[in-house]
Amino acid sequence: MSRLNRVLVLFAHPALEKSRINFRLFQAIKSLDHVTCHDLYEAYPTFDINVEYEQDLLLKHDIVVFQHPLYWYSSPAILKEWQDLVLEYGFAYGHDGTALHGKKFLTAITAGGSRDAYCRQGYNVYSIRELLRPFEQTARLCGMTYLPPFVVYNTHQLNDSEDIQPHVNDYCAVIKALRDDTVRWDMLSNRERINADLSQVVRGLEAAHYA
Repeated sequence: MSRLNRVLVLFAHPALEKSRINFRLFQAIKSLDHVTCHDLYEAYPTFDINVEYEQDLLLKHDIVVFQHPLYWYSSPAILKEWQDLVLEYGFAYGHDGTALHGKKFLTAITAGGSRDAYCRQGYNVYSIRELLRPFEQTARLCGMTYLPPFVVYNTHQLNDSEDIQPHVNDYCAVIKALRDDTVRWDMLSNRERINADLSQVVRGLEAAHYA
């Protein structure tokens, strides 16, 4: 049996008590083996980030996930602060900054608007992939492989457990597949989001397993 990948999920939600979707997604993966779930707002309520600790976490994991709601076409503030401090020159990039080379990076986001709102003719003009370009370029600069994002659209319309549960199942399936290395990597290059049809990108996964 091959070694399982170690997955680090950096979770950022400044008002978790109001969260309906992100809370469910995060809770669902907390018990998974080889998955470290790290709530940044809980760990650093005053934004006093322990850079050495965070860098050590990165070194110990193979796959890094940023999970957060899409706030003003980006991330909540603490995740930007984390990037500014933790991904420093000489560690994550620059001369001798090769600590993250070869790792994989995934953004897992929730968006209030529908998929149709994120296109040239839509309300937000740009696609999700275009809006997430800063994360993609950050991964590239750090020598990481950027994966198509996990996206839950139209969260304002997801009102009950029956609406939310399929997305929870999808998220668990993605995290498990990354951990178990059962992703069809060759199928990812042109995908808008990794969870568009998981049966196509996860080996051994049938639609009935996560629908």
